[in-house]
Amino acid sequence: KTLQELKEIKEAKQGQINIRFNPDTAEAAEKTYILVCGGTGCTSNHSWEIMDELKRLIEAAGKKDEIQIIQTGCQGLCAKGPIMVVHPGNIFYQEVKPEMVERIFNEHILGGTPVDEYLMVEELTNGEKIHYVDSAFYNNQLRLALRNCGKIDPEDIDEYIARDGYLALNKAVNEMTPDEVIQEVLDSGLRGRGGAGFPTGKKWMFAAGKRGEVQKYVACNADEGDPGAFMDRSILEGDPHAVIEAMAIAGYAIGASEGYVYVRAEYPIAVKRLEIAIGQAHEYGLLGKNIFGTDFSFDLKIRLGAGAFVCGEETALMRSIEGKRGEPTPKPPFPAVRGLFDKPSNINNVETYANIPQIILKGADWFTSIGTEKSPGTKVFALGGKINNTGLVEVPMGTTLREVIYDIGGGCPNGKKFKAAQTGGPSGGCIPMSLIDTPIDYDNLTAIGCMMGSGGLIVMDEDNCMVDIAKFFRDEYIAHVVDKKCPAGVCKSLLNYSIVEDK
Repeated sequence: KTLQELKEIKEAKQGQINIRFNPDTAEAAEKTYILVCGGTGCTSNHSWEIMDELKRLIEAAGKKDEIQIIQTGCQGLCAKGPIMVVHPGNIFYQEVKPEMVERIFNEHILGGTPVDEYLMVEELTNGEKIHYVDSAFYNNQLRLALRNCGKIDPEDIDEYIARDGYLALNKAVNEMTPDEVIQEVLDSGLRGRGGAGFPTGKKWMFAAGKRGEVQKYVACNADEGDPGAFMDRSILEGDPHAVIEAMAIAGYAIGASEGYVYVRAEYPIAVKRLEIAIGQAHEYGLLGKNIFGTDFSFDLKIRLGAGAFVCGEETALMRSIEGKRGEPTPKPPFPAVRGLFDKPSNINNVETYANIPQIILKGADWFTSIGTEKSPGTKVFALGGKINNTGLVEVPMGTTLREVIYDIGGGCPNGKKFKAAQTGGPSGGCIPMSLIDTPIDYDNLTAIGCMMGSGGLIVMDEDNCMVDIAKFFRDEYIAHVVDKKCPAGVCKSLLNYSIVEDK
């Protein structure tokens, strides 16, 4: 497709897309659009049966031209799934079962009156009930990486194009030099969302040397092994083209013609939608030879991981892509010098890539206006554990833990007191109630002895025992209590100093 053809596709789809993103356009709706969540959480609760029942009812009513069903990615509020949203009106239905569908169809879709008892509502402290689209869960978020998730059909490339899809890639290859692309990412301050928080632009800059002289590779880490983490999975399920476009931009920037997405085999829906998206991008000429009529060529392949936690580490991941045992290798050399197949490579995780197209389109200044000075942008968290609103949330960096737990998460169930939140997976730590007003960004979490990690956020209440939580670090406890030693050499009061006479 040429740029002009993409703009024509966007214009043709713009009307129905706007209805989903801007309820104010509802009066102009020519159809009724029913969005059914097809993320892993809702699919495990048989959301496909809801779609089958809707199709049957639409067929029987002879309304195929007036009502369109759209399967989306994760809507975010997993605790209330399966979720069904009706447009115009942006009406959310929660915990939908196949036997509820006929009543919703007859009374709401055909009759125009929503079924109140099935609606997703939030009860305020004063007893008032408000519709969930107006609730703090959605209104206190700022969705950048998740901007399309739950809103578009991830298996329809035209819907992604209608949301400015692939315009950033066109801008990069036709209006910017590779070094200008890298400078834009550097200026944005985007830091790796996989946990370490290393500046993304620096990674790209290190890998950019000797363009055209050696084969290079771009890789995407979609292994996501932290307990309770499902951010990357949801992005791939709900917006796979964002990652494809970003990897192509990275390929152009560093001089790579080939990329690999390393995704765990336990994510079958993500793998399927990624395969479909790659096929569609090939069909439209957005992957392959001479993209947008330039001399830039780029292709993508998928590699499935077997669930080894260690393969989340970049060197182990690359060895696994090569078909070798996934074991970490010493650094240096770093992947930018010697990575995949011993060639210079760049690797970022899914959420990091999901920010790239918007940075290229809107500019670094736009991105740095969000978040904090040293941690610009937003962060996606998978809220789990003892929390009312289990699900996927995205907030500006610098948002406090209190806002995430209470304003968005709805607090702990049954009025229980919040005790701590565990972040950073097995390598992370727990943030106690006394530090609940800590702004969440890389530096602030490090300052309190914790870490951002990839984004799993497991909430614990007064009924959780912190010793029980940590009981699998057993050998170290015995060393501290019995031997009075700290194997890690961290606890100063347990350190002993002695003179080695030979030295």
